[in-house]
Amino acid sequence: MTGSELRRTLSAIREGIEQKLHLGAQLYASLDGKPVADLAIGDARVGMPLSPDHLMLWMSCTKPITAVAVAQMWEKGLLSLDDRVARHIPEFGTKGKELITIRHVLTHTGGFPKAVGPWSNDSWDALVAQVCDAPLEPGWVIGRDSGYHVASGWYVLGEIVRRLDGRPYDRYLREAILEPLGMLDSWVGMPPERHQAYGDRVVPMHFADGNATPIPHPYKPFRASAESCAIHRPGGNGRGPIRELGRFYEALLDGGRGLIRPQTVEAMSTRQTVGLLDRIFNIRLDRGLGVVIDSKEYGNSAAWYGTRCSPRAFGHGGYVSSTAFADPEHRLAVALVFNGMLDAAPSRHDARLIGVVDALYEDLGLASQP
Repeated sequence: MTGSELRRTLSAIREGIEQKLHLGAQLYASLDGKPVADLAIGDARVGMPLSPDHLMLWMSCTKPITAVAVAQMWEKGLLSLDDRVARHIPEFGTKGKELITIRHVLTHTGGFPKAVGPWSNDSWDALVAQVCDAPLEPGWVIGRDSGYHVASGWYVLGEIVRRLDGRPYDRYLREAILEPLGMLDSWVGMPPERHQAYGDRVVPMHFADGNATPIPHPYKPFRASAESCAIHRPGGNGRGPIRELGRFYEALLDGGRGLIRPQTVEAMSTRQTVGLLDRIFNIRLDRGLGVVIDSKEYGNSAAWYGTRCSPRAFGHGGYVSSTAFADPEHRLAVALVFNGMLDAAPSRHDARLIGVVDALYEDLGLASQP
C-alpha cells in the first residue's frame, strides 16, 4: 500500500519521532499473506536513515519462536505438554519444582520467574544449572499463580529442545524454523562473522524518555555489539528485519506452513489461562502456549495488539519497544518495532504502540469499536 493509504499509521509513527520517543520504526503487515506494509521511518542511528533491511532487536517477541520449537518436539511424540520438566531435565526436579510441567512453563505458571536474570554472559550450561538449582517462589501455587518468566522458563524450554534433538538451541532454531521460513537475516545468537558481515545493518536499541534525543541504550546487551548479538537467549535476543518476524506469523496463519500442523497452531493460540494476575507485571493477561492472547479488556498495559484486534489475536510483545502478532479473524499478521525503548515511561510506550496499531487497523478498514 502507498503512504497515502497508510496515512494514519505513518502519522502515528512520525508523531512518536517528534515527541522523541524513538528515532525510527520498522513496520510489516500482511493480509492473507499479501504484504500491505513493509516500511521503515526515521533513523537507525542519528543521521543514518532506517531501512526495512536493518536488523533490529526484537526482545521478548522472540518467545513464540521457541514455543514453536517445543511444539515441534510435541508433534514428533518426543514430549507431552503435561510431562513434568524433570522427566526431560532430571536435575530440575528439586526445591519444590518437582511437579512443574512443560505446560506450566509455557503459560508462566511454573513458579520460578526470578531464577536467573534477564541477561547474562554466563554459558548456556551455567544458566540452565542456575535455573535447576533455584527454589520455587515462596507461596506459589503451581498452575494457579502467574508471573512472567522473562528468561528462566525459556532456558528450560530451550534445554528440553536441545536434549531431545541433540543440536544446540540456536542451531536448532536456525535450521528447523528460521531458514525454512526464509528468515535468513534473523538470528537468536548471531555468529560474530555474520555480525561483521552485516556491519552497520545491525542497529542498536536506544534509550528514550521523550525529553531529549534518544541515545544508544546504556545497557550493553541492548546495543548492537558482536558480543550482545551473540547471546543465545531463547526468550529475548532475536534480531533481524521486522518483516521476517512478520513472515513467522504469516506461517502460523497459513496453518503452520509445514513447521507445525494447523491443529498445533490452534492449540498454541487457545486460551490456557484466563484473567490471571501476573505477579511481575501486576496486570492480567490471557495466555496460550508461549503466546499472549488478546487481553485488551484488562486495560492499555495489556493491549499488546492495540484496541481494534479481534479476541483471537495472539503473539507477544517486546520490552517497551515492539509487538508482533497474528489476528486470525482478519487474516492479518503484524510486526512492529521502535528503536526507542521507554524504560522510564512504559505507559507512553503503551500509548504509542496502541496509536500505531489502531491506526493500521483503521487504514486497512479493519477497525471495530474498542
